[in-house]
This record gives sequence, C-alpha cells and structure tokens, in this order.
Amino acid sequence: MWTVGKIDGFDFEVKHFEEGSGFGIDEGRISRLFLSKAGRIYVSYERGWEVRPTGKRAKCAYEKLLKKFN
Repeated sequence: MWTVGKIDGFDFEVKHFEEGSGFGIDEGRISRLFLSKAGRIYVSYERGWEVRPTGKRAKCAYEKLLKKFN
C-alpha cells in the first residue's frame, strides 16, 4: 500500500505492508520511503538506502514516519 502526504513541511511517499520483511527498513513494514521538500530529496529508501536522513528536521519527520508505518 502507498501512502502519500505531508509531514512537518516535507512531502512523503511510503510503501508499506502488513508484515515486516528483510527488504524493509530495519526489517519492518516500510519497503520504500521518500521524503522531499522544494525538489530536494532528504530521504530515499527503496529496498535499501539511497539517501539516509540528514538534518534535524528531516530526521524528526523520518522518525515520525517510522513510528507510524514501520
């Protein structure tokens, strides 16, 4: 299932499942996660890390998404 929205001023897209897997973040339910703002990508995970969360605000938004979907 894809969930698209905004969190803390960032746009996000999350692909999550009912159960965790080896492809998920920390073997959790999120297999894809994108966090961006004004065309800049702050987090990109697609069955593996492409862009790890950096910056205080991006990390905070990322942690909120993990808590909700992972």
